[in-house]
Amino acid sequence: MSKKRLTISVRILPDGKPIKVVGREAWALQNLAKAGAAGCTPIDHPGPRWSSYVLDLRGMGFVVETIHEPHGGPFAGTHARYVLRSEIEILTEAEAA
Repeated sequence: MSKKRLTISVRILPDGKPIKVVGREAWALQNLAKAGAAGCTPIDHPGPRWSSYVLDLRGMGFVVETIHEPHGGPFAGTHARYVLRSEIEILTEAEAA
């Protein structure tokens, strides 16, 4: 049984060329786009390597802001909230084996 991989074709507005985003980076971009200004954290959008996906997306030309937020509890500290600041147009979304 083969795993399906998400592939998104997207362009950065106003005049960007199509960019093909595949796999977990596509998943992260899809979640960031849906979240809008509220952004995503690994707490409310669980994923094993958010920081890596964001780094890869930035390398493709997307502007993603990192906001450090405090949290309490037995392991108090900070966590990241990622917000897509690039305005994008999703051209296609598909899952393929």
